[in-house]
Amino acid sequence: MGLRIHFVVDPQGWFCMGLIIFVWLYNTVFIPKVILFPHYEEGHISAVAILCYYFCSLFCIASLLRASVADPGKLPENPKIPLTEREFWELCNKCNMMRPKRSHHCSRCGHCVRRMDHHCPWINNCVGEDNHWLFLQLCFYTQILSSYTLILDFCHYYYFLPLKKDNWDVFVYRHELALLRISAFMGLIILGGISGLFYTQLMGIFTDTTSIEKMSNCCEDIRRPRKPWQQTFSEVFGTHWKILWFIPFRQRQPLRVPYHFANHV
Repeated sequence: MGLRIHFVVDPQGWFCMGLIIFVWLYNTVFIPKVILFPHYEEGHISAVAILCYYFCSLFCIASLLRASVADPGKLPENPKIPLTEREFWELCNKCNMMRPKRSHHCSRCGHCVRRMDHHCPWINNCVGEDNHWLFLQLCFYTQILSSYTLILDFCHYYYFLPLKKDNWDVFVYRHELALLRISAFMGLIILGGISGLFYTQLMGIFTDTTSIEKMSNCCEDIRRPRKPWQQTFSEVFGTHWKILWFIPFRQRQPLRVPYHFANHV
């Protein structure tokens, strides 16, 4: 299934996403300029450290951009419902359209989304069936990039050998400490917030429940069979190949799941 473009017109979402891109751009430009490249030129670190940082940065921004413009699972206006699956559909009381069970109507976007987890202003998009895997990758690589940045900030002052600073930019030389403190502050804030979010997302996949279902207490049906965690993760990422769960540069292929495994609400 190709990746359909989905653009949400929401100034608040634009501001939140612009703030995230600013933080990413600040650290992607500042950390290599002040820490990585100077220490590499003086032989304190290897080129692998630089490549790993840019690798994490690339995967982080790629998952962010793809999650923000990917169709989360918007339902068409006149969906074709197979006769054998009509019992698994219901009528939305807000837009008066038929939708699969476990779908939810997003008041911010104004339409129903299949297996909607929540609306995230930081990506200016809903997190649903078709882009949930990208949102998980965003959380994962943001944690790695933030942790990497904090480690470099710490090592620059307390572990690496002092730099000669002969060829430094004058502005960077005068404001080095302030720039590092800003980087460390942003890293701590983002790492703390995204770690809690990532944990709740993982627990939701393990239990096969969305954030909306947890808040509405709609998943108390003990008669439904519990799926193994490998299957729930494979359904979210669209593949059984675990190595592909970490790659944002691909297309997700939905897995066909028997309806008796579904958690209908």
